[in-house]
Amino acid sequence: MAADAGVKVVSLTDHDTVAGQTEARAAATGFGMRYIPGIEISTRSRAEQHILGYGIDVESERLSELCGDFIRLREERAARTLAFLKDRGIDLTMEEIRSCVHGAYIGRPHIAEALVRRGVVRTRKEAFDRYLATAAFQKIERPKPTAEAGIRAIKDAGGKAVLAHPHSLNLPPEGLERALRDLASIGLDGMECYYTGYAQERIDEYTAIARRLGLLITGGSDFHGPQVKPGTVIGGAGYYDTTIYEILIN
Repeated sequence: MAADAGVKVVSLTDHDTVAGQTEARAAATGFGMRYIPGIEISTRSRAEQHILGYGIDVESERLSELCGDFIRLREERAARTLAFLKDRGIDLTMEEIRSCVHGAYIGRPHIAEALVRRGVVRTRKEAFDRYLATAAFQKIERPKPTAEAGIRAIKDAGGKAVLAHPHSLNLPPEGLERALRDLASIGLDGMECYYTGYAQERIDEYTAIARRLGLLITGGSDFHGPQVKPGTVIGGAGYYDTTIYEILIN
């Protein structure tokens, strides 16, 4: 799909795992694309805060340990999610969820798919809207590493740490700049200023902040597949500066 979209530089940044990196690199190479090994680490914050790691050594011991912790924590949260759903009259089982898992860990899309298969909802989006992306669901405990720990793991793996989709922090421009300054002080290298759905005004605002702080400017579609994010396409972020490859890979 990336090749068909004319993408020249691609990176797989799965949440909290590097399990797909070997396959992704081989596929990208086969289509003549430059490949950047990556990851997206969920970190502790009052809002959704994800740190992208680009140009990482996927064999890094520290990163491997962190990913192992993520798998355990996601399993624990899945059990708490079952209790959350049961309180709402939905008696889903762990076996039903596991039957939807094809990768390294259980994530919300797998639970959403289980809800679709059970007939509770018609689509994964409906599952998120009604249950898995609500304020009540967000209260379910899921311990996460601090931003400093996540950034350190990326840097120890030889990578560049980049704040993903900064709008998710739900901060006004001045608040976002303060937060980025704090993250930069502990090693953040860049910010994802180009993102699917961003208006030019927002892109200009984010790139101006990044330049003031000396941060790398990156872009990503945040493609999760048509079932999870309908309408989101690979290469849809509108960022085509292939020179970033040399920076992120070195």
